[in-house]
Amino acid sequence: MSAPGINTAAVRALYDERIDWRFKGMPADAFGSTAGEFLATRPTVFGSGFVGPLLTLDNAALEHNLRTMAAWCAERGVQLAPHGKTTMAPQLFAKQLAHGSWGITAANTSQLRVYRAFGVQRVVFANELVDRNGLAWLAGELDRDPEFQFCCYVDSLRGVHLMAEALAAHGASRPVDVLVELGAPGARTGARTTAEAREIADAVLANPVLRLVGVAGYEGEVAHDVTDESLSAVDDYLRRVRALVAELADAGHFSGLDEVIVTAGGSAYFDQVAEAISGPWPAGLPVVPVLRSGGYLLHDDGFYRVRSPFSRPHRLAGEEPPFQPAMRVWAQVVSRPEPGLALLTMGRRDVSFDQGLPEPQVHRGADGAVRELPEGSCRVRALADQHAFLELTGAEPQVGDWVGFGLSHPCTVFDKWSLIPVVDGDEVVDLIRTFF
Repeated sequence: MSAPGINTAAVRALYDERIDWRFKGMPADAFGSTAGEFLATRPTVFGSGFVGPLLTLDNAALEHNLRTMAAWCAERGVQLAPHGKTTMAPQLFAKQLAHGSWGITAANTSQLRVYRAFGVQRVVFANELVDRNGLAWLAGELDRDPEFQFCCYVDSLRGVHLMAEALAAHGASRPVDVLVELGAPGARTGARTTAEAREIADAVLANPVLRLVGVAGYEGEVAHDVTDESLSAVDDYLRRVRALVAELADAGHFSGLDEVIVTAGGSAYFDQVAEAISGPWPAGLPVVPVLRSGGYLLHDDGFYRVRSPFSRPHRLAGEEPPFQPAMRVWAQVVSRPEPGLALLTMGRRDVSFDQGLPEPQVHRGADGAVRELPEGSCRVRALADQHAFLELTGAEPQVGDWVGFGLSHPCTVFDKWSLIPVVDGDEVVDLIRTFF
């Protein structure tokens, strides 16, 4: 499947990179081979010399999640610009774009530079950009590539002034597209009131180096669970976003635009966002509703398993199957220092721990067979830098055995790995390169 909106030749060139000591977990026998050459040998996780701990991705789960989200967005009439910070993996960006993603979302200039190195053509910069050096670089990219489409947020008059000053000093030939961001009290960025947002929009219109193209928000800071009260708070916030779009449109702020971007949507409440921003808009207002959900691709065995709309009842439910967790870390038992305790080669340097500890799921013993662990037979009690403390109440993995763990919150897993095997069963079918 081709991937419009990204330089596929640059993505393919990743398979020409040579494997060496920089990439943890890789087999020593692969050192000196390119990623493509190594994959051609049809390596296996437990038969080709990989060392633990080792993060793997399930190929079938990735493909399932890609298809499921793409179909759901198409049915609801919303575009998807998944947040690339989740993986920082151009190969996965290419898959998302090939499955119909409208663009890729970034959060800072360093991420944006990675995207541009691989030719990502449409980027939603889900943050304010007021750094003079970053703006000068961006202006150069816009000048260099007429096909590059970019928009970022503004939430203050001071921010508008700093952007305009930096861009004017650079002599930018193209205006930078901006979205007025509406926030909420006590939350993250974004104007706190509609009146403030309107004033910011007026300031943008007064600056020829900026162009107002829409409104942005983030509902994930309004609620942090899936109680009825939290879901109601999300709805209330999204109504404010809609009202701001309508108010700016009535004031003529979007006159002459072919597209008005309205964007929100993390990975926990995207059903409510889709309902809010894809609903009927006034005639003649060319709204492009854009979700920024990124966690769907990998899903997880913790944070998103509980919060994702496809893992719980939701108002736009149809026949779509739930997302499937795609991440697993394998770690080896290296010590059984006392009854009821095993120490494994997996720690905070390897896995996420900010939204729940790893979940032990399968055990591979000396006979090489992989078996599911009985529910409640063990749990990760704590993580040190390089060790997991596995409390045993029924399972009895021995020194030298391997345990496979499900993980929570993919954003803080991927940043610990720079080359990740994708598996079909035990066979490694791809290697994903990340750039954090």
